[in-house]
Amino acid sequence: MFDLERLNIDADASFEDVNNLLYRLGVTDGLPVMPPTEARVAAMVGERNPSRAVATLPPMQGQATVRGLAICAVMAGCRPDEFNVLQAATAAVADPAFNLFGIQTTTGTVTPLLIVNGPVIQRLGLNTAANALGPGTRANATIGRALQFVLRTIGGAQPGRGDKATMGQPGKFTFCCAENALASPWEALHVWRGFAAEQSTVTVVGATGTVEVVDADSTEAEGVLATLAHSMPIAGNLGRGDLLGSGEPLLLVAPEHAKIIAQTHSRRQAQEFLFEHARLPVGALAPAQAERLREISVTELTVAPCPEDIMLVVLGGPGAKSTYVPTWGGGTRAVTRVVEAD
Repeated sequence: MFDLERLNIDADASFEDVNNLLYRLGVTDGLPVMPPTEARVAAMVGERNPSRAVATLPPMQGQATVRGLAICAVMAGCRPDEFNVLQAATAAVADPAFNLFGIQTTTGTVTPLLIVNGPVIQRLGLNTAANALGPGTRANATIGRALQFVLRTIGGAQPGRGDKATMGQPGKFTFCCAENALASPWEALHVWRGFAAEQSTVTVVGATGTVEVVDADSTEAEGVLATLAHSMPIAGNLGRGDLLGSGEPLLLVAPEHAKIIAQTHSRRQAQEFLFEHARLPVGALAPAQAERLREISVTELTVAPCPEDIMLVVLGGPGAKSTYVPTWGGGTRAVTRVVEAD
């Protein structure tokens, strides 16, 4: 694994030569990157101590220093104002509850999804509305991309080596969004998780992909909730015991769906409905899987151990289309960290 700290890019080198070098060193995602010259890296570091360790990242137990993060941020196209979100996200994925070692080395598709909350959203111009999971907004794209560089170049999860994913997923290029709190009938995700509304945070989720959930017909809460609930039990997302996934699934609820649900249901009531209805009988599984589960007295699979473990985040623009984000069955918990102000 290349030691990113030793990287020294000549400011006079051509864009093409720098990109060819970085590609050969295995520190890019295959797409062109911004050359991390000393001037750009220094501007990203700012007044911070460049040698300060932010986290230790598996599987190679690489030390993520401020300078190392800054190099990744520059390559990803981040602006200096976005650096603190990357720092917070790096600290979050290193939390033992997130199980980064498992996520970095599994043959599964899992990768961190970043959800930003608080005043930093407006300051950085993060997209919370239409196409919030797609292209078109610099901050969404570059922050998520920078974290992926950190995981590969510092953590050591190089595709085909540390990272053993059978197929991977597009989220391994970049996977970052910000909650549309202005369109939400409920408290914001970070407030629900115990933080103050005026704080800026980033929450990391071990996401295995996305599933579109369409319901343009229901006009009452239980209709929308039933569609959401029945879209969550995925037979191929077996976890441990009687769980599908890791037991902390994420629903990115479109504002139109959230408005309908909130007419009669609080967040807690919506979670309880989903918990009761998002279930899969063991008999719906392949015979070998069903037999294994029956041997440990499991007859029904649930998506979460309790209602409050179902995360509801309002996201997106117009349209009756929400998104289900299954979490990794190998075991992971969402982690939230405060984004510090400069």
